[in-house]
Order: sequence, then structure tokens, then C-alpha cells
Amino acid sequence: MKIIMPLIAFLVFSLKTLVADSLPIIEYSSINHPVISQTGMVVSQRQSASKVGAEILRKGGNAVDAAVATGLALAVVLPRAGNLGGGGFMVVYLKDKDKTITIDYREKAPSAAHRDLFLDENGNYDKQKAQFSLLSAGVPGTVSGLHHALTKYGTMTWQEVLEPSIKLAKEGFAVPHDLANILASSRYKQRLSSNEAAARSYYKNDNSNYQAGEILKLPDLAWTLNQLSVHGPDAFYKGEIAKKIVEEMERNGGLINAEDLKNYRAVERIPVEGTYKNFRIVSMPPASSGGIHLIQMLNMIEEFPIKDMGFGSADSIHILAEVMKRAYADRSKHLGDMDFYEVPFSLMSKDYSSFLNQSISVNSRTASKDVFAGDPYPYESPDTTHFSVMDRYGNAVSNTYTLNFSYGSGIMIPGTGMLMNNEMDDFSSKPGVPNGYGLLGSEANSIQANKRPLSSMTPTIIFKDDKPYLVLGSPGGSRIITTVLQVALNVMEHDMNVAQAVNSPRIHHQWLPEVLMLEKGFGPDTKKILEEKGYKIYPSSTMGSVQAILKEGDYFYGAADPRRPSSGAIAP
Repeated sequence: MKIIMPLIAFLVFSLKTLVADSLPIIEYSSINHPVISQTGMVVSQRQSASKVGAEILRKGGNAVDAAVATGLALAVVLPRAGNLGGGGFMVVYLKDKDKTITIDYREKAPSAAHRDLFLDENGNYDKQKAQFSLLSAGVPGTVSGLHHALTKYGTMTWQEVLEPSIKLAKEGFAVPHDLANILASSRYKQRLSSNEAAARSYYKNDNSNYQAGEILKLPDLAWTLNQLSVHGPDAFYKGEIAKKIVEEMERNGGLINAEDLKNYRAVERIPVEGTYKNFRIVSMPPASSGGIHLIQMLNMIEEFPIKDMGFGSADSIHILAEVMKRAYADRSKHLGDMDFYEVPFSLMSKDYSSFLNQSISVNSRTASKDVFAGDPYPYESPDTTHFSVMDRYGNAVSNTYTLNFSYGSGIMIPGTGMLMNNEMDDFSSKPGVPNGYGLLGSEANSIQANKRPLSSMTPTIIFKDDKPYLVLGSPGGSRIITTVLQVALNVMEHDMNVAQAVNSPRIHHQWLPEVLMLEKGFGPDTKKILEEKGYKIYPSSTMGSVQAILKEGDYFYGAADPRRPSSGAIAP
């Protein structure tokens, strides 16, 4: 009996532990709760697009199948950023190969582009040309990138993943409140309604607005998607869609020609990798600046007791701001398309980060005028959208793609329902002159034919114990990198669940201009301490829209950022 009772107690304890380990983590002390699933997760900026991806998972597709279907659906239901006429970056973890790959489908400068493309006769930057003309369009990469991912790493056919998007465009979808509001706003209505094809797609015949809940049908876009289904990407780069793009370019002064389209290829690149304590960070290499500077900033922050300082404290915000300044100063000098410029990957060196940290004081602010791009060589060793997908098989996809501005240039290719990007503005048109996001650049990011412009997109997968742990990314222009940084730190340092990590208020500093942006949610005492350190506080509207999935044990935890209405985390 003396032996049996301890044995029974041990078995009861073991059973309780086993049951506890198999249950999802639900924190009733938290006001933020993620969506929970055991069969996978799709998180995007539109619930309707997430449902498309989740249905693909439900049918047995893998994360790549679901990601491609989600991206195509966003091109229909999120026209401000979801796209066929833009480009982006994808990070994919393949469980069967235990390998992470990246797909670069960033837009490229047309072959006729040149360094002074956006300068007037006096050598001054011409904003209208750079942002709102067909000259601003790079050769789109989305179709090539999504098709490359599917055919190489997916399990379903191109036609299968296109079918839901064709149906959405042809039969229509209920207009969400945020889409109705933005289309009705004077800023966007003036731009879109001045383009005949865009006006016909997004406004009624009398130019009146669609109201929330009304059905919006996009027959021209349905035609384009059907062309892609029948003829594959050749329809876009060589066929009828290509013909319409070239005709519009020739009519209205654009540079993209038939050869530019025919020669476009998405390319696979080796991911950038770093470590933060017990985590491994995997992200996108250039022409994305996001991965390099995310890892650079994490290296710097790792040397400070950020957890002990506490989330949202003046001390922790000060350290984040000082780190951000130095990373963005480096970005302005050292980053560009690595096919054209030798990017110093030693920016991610922990020794280089330690060197930069020597100039940071815990007690005082460094003025931006006193922060300069460092020399990493001695240490060698507004609108976009993101979606994240994980499947039951252990695969993961982190994808960010864009038209650059909301609705890109606002110019639609007639007959296609497809808006063109204005990505050429992401080049450095003139040294010392900021682009549409206030970012400065150098010769490394100057305009050249067939070159990819520098981006801030930061699709990322964070590993714990060599397994995908956190999949995340965000839109937000120059604020993308700092947004991803903070959500990652909220999980890794501040022990937040993924929903709390996504929902918590954010900060941003990009070196120039000399302002510290703060979202609502930080206390007046914190702001006062920061102002006493010399910070110029700029109350910011919401920053970013993180779509994240955390995998712990047998469970997936999905969090769609509430900063953008109609976002959704959907389980299959």
C-alpha cells in the first residue's frame, strides 16, 4: 500500500500535466485573446481573404497553397494594397526540407529608366511624375512571385487557387465600412475618379459612392484573373494582359515595354538570419532593408535590460528610439538592390552593434544631427499589406506585398481592373530629397534600368527550438521595420500573448525627421520624461497592421491587427 499510493499520486500528476500540456494557453487575466486552432491558421488584412486561405487549408492544401490563394483574394477585396500590379517578398519555411527560402518578387525599373528620371529641367524632384504618373510604375512582380511559389512549393493547381478570387471579382463582395469610407474620401475619390478605368471599377455609373454592405463587382478584374487561370503567368507577361499594359504605357507616357514584361522573373534569395537570445530570426534580404535592420536593431537591444525597464516605460522607449535612429541612418547610406550594389551584411554583426551602442547613453538623447551612418565594413564576418499562414504539416509563410501608396499611382490599366504601382518613388530620385515616406537615400538606391528599389517590407519567421514559433509582418511604409521589431520584442521580452503583442501601442523614430512618433496608449508621465530628455513628441495615427501567428505546442494562435478594420485570423 505504501508503494501503491505514491504511484497513484505520480500517475495522477502525470495525467494532469499531460492534459495541461495538450490544452491551449488561454490567459483569462489578459484582455487580448488570439484565435486558437489545431489545424493551421491564416491571418490577413481582410477576413474574406483569410477565409479563402483557410478553405484551401481545409481542403488539404499546404501553407504555400493557402498563401497564394490569400494573396490573389486580397487583390480583389483589398484594392488599396492587395494587388496584381505591384510586388513583394515571401519567406517560406518548408518542414520536409527543414529549410527556409525567400522569394523576391519586387518590382523592377523599366529598361528605359535612368538616374534623373524624376528631375525637372532645373534638377529639382518632380513629385507628380514620381508618384502619380505612369513613369512611377515599376515592372510588376506579384503574378510571377505567387506562381513561382505555388508551382515549386505548393500542392494544388494554379486554377484551384485562382478560383475563389475569380468568383469574388465576378459575383462581387460586400463593401466593408473602411473601403466605403476611403473610396468616398476626397483625397482618394479625386485621384481614382480622374482615371476612367478606376472610376468605372470603384464608383457607380453616376460617380456616386458604394455604401458599406453594398455588393461591388469587378468584371474587368475577373477577366484578368480568368486569363491568368487559363493561360498562366504568360497571360500577364506575354499575352493579352501584357498587351493592354504596353498599350496604356505608350498612350500615356509610361516606360514599361513588352520586353520588360517578358524578361521579368521572381528570384529566390538566401534569407538573412540572426539570433536574439534563444530565438533565431529569419527574414528577407535586400532589396528589402527590413530583414537586415530588424536583426541589427535586435542585436543592439539585446545588450540592454529592456525587459527590466518594462514595456512602455520612458527608459525602454528611449533605448528603442536611439537604436532606431542609428539603424535608419545606416539604411540611408548602405542599402540598395544587392544585384547592383555590394550591401554590407556586416550591418548584422553583433560586434558592429556593440560599436554603435557605445554612442548610446541610457540617460540622455542623441540629436539626429549627431547620428551618422556607421562604417560596418570592419565588422564583416502608408500602404502595403501582409499575411501570415501556418499549416498542420509544419510549413509557414510570411508574405508582404504592395502597390507602394494606397491604390498605387491611382492609374488602372483599361480593361484589366488592375491598378499600377508607383514603386519607382522608392528609389532615391535625388540625394538628400526624401521619398513619399520621408526616407532619405544614397547612390546605393539610385534609379537604374532593371534595378529593384529599396523596400522596408519585413516578412519574418522567428524560430524557437528550431521550429517556427512566430510568423509576422506588417504594412506601414518606413514604419514597417520598427513595427515588426516591437511586436517581436513584446513576445520575446515582455511575455505577451500574440494578440496583446500585436495590439499594444507602438513608437517610431527614423532618424530624420527629428521626431519621436507615439501612438495613443502611452501615459502623460512617460511623455513628459521623454520631452525632458529632449524628444520632440509627435502624436501619431495608428502605425502598421501586423498579421501574426504564434505556434506553441499543438496550437496555433492567430492575431489580426485591430488597427485596420475587417482584418481577420481564420482557422481552417
